[in-house]
Amino acid sequence: MPNFDSSNTNNSKRKNRIYTDLDLNFGRNTVTSDVNKLTDVEAVKRSVRNLINTSHFERPFHPEIGSDVRRMLFEPMTPLTALNLQRKVGEVLNNFEPRIKLVQILARPDLDRNSYHLTIMFYVIGVSEPVTVETFLERTR
Repeated sequence: MPNFDSSNTNNSKRKNRIYTDLDLNFGRNTVTSDVNKLTDVEAVKRSVRNLINTSHFERPFHPEIGSDVRRMLFEPMTPLTALNLQRKVGEVLNNFEPRIKLVQILARPDLDRNSYHLTIMFYVIGVSEPVTVETFLERTR
């Protein structure tokens, strides 16, 4: 019986995967008139931001996907809250983003603006250089 394993029949020299995602700004590709695509690192960065900003029960048919980050923004700004925020971000990324390997998460409180500056450093699987995503978390009413 012949073995039809893809590693035996694949003639591609590229070992890395290409990650793709839609551009949520819905920019138009001038050549194909289709929605632009984000590829590789940019697609993973967008996914990381989306996971952090998604609350539980917000995605249809997947209530388990999400984090309590938005809810934590209404807690008093203490060093313990910043540590809990880092822990929650780490949990959601470890559970729902298999394309990354986390290195460090920093949550710096901005007491004057009542918000947090969040810095996430990680490696994308198949990419050798580290990636940093910075976002600003503030509560909205």
